[in-house]
Amino acid sequence: MRTNIITSTLFLILSLLLFYRCAEKEKTNPGPITGSIIGNSNCNSNLKTDTTRNLTCVEYNYNETSNKLIFNHINAGFNCCPQGFYCNVSLKNDTIIVEEFENSSLCDCNCLYDLEIELKGVEAKKYQIKFIEPYCGNQAKLEFPVDLASLEQGSYCATRTNYPWGI
Repeated sequence: MRTNIITSTLFLILSLLLFYRCAEKEKTNPGPITGSIIGNSNCNSNLKTDTTRNLTCVEYNYNETSNKLIFNHINAGFNCCPQGFYCNVSLKNDTIIVEEFENSSLCDCNCLYDLEIELKGVEAKKYQIKFIEPYCGNQAKLEFPVDLASLEQGSYCATRTNYPWGI
């Protein structure tokens, strides 16, 4: 009788340990990184100073519990009539690549927009972030390192001088 109780107790403890290890493994291996644009501003045509107009910035905020990384891309250059935006997100080695697109380019002008991009399945570790923008050309790139294990929020800016950033 005592052997049955000991065996049952050991079985219960081992089951709980196995369940705990599986749950822990799921948290540290969230799966592939996916992303989408979840919000955007209208055309930022009323920028107050040339200083803010000549910058394109990315602010980021990471939530380790949900494995979500939010980017706010400020002053992203697109056509004046984009009919909406979308992005492709991929992970190549330690680099998160965010490629931004517009649905159409119906007008003969460009404009600056603020985009909110949500990434899911991001682990808390070091990455190189790389934005690929349709109108950047050979200007300063939005590429920067982050260490999400030690810093959950931050920002990076690049100076731009060509239209639609510079005039």
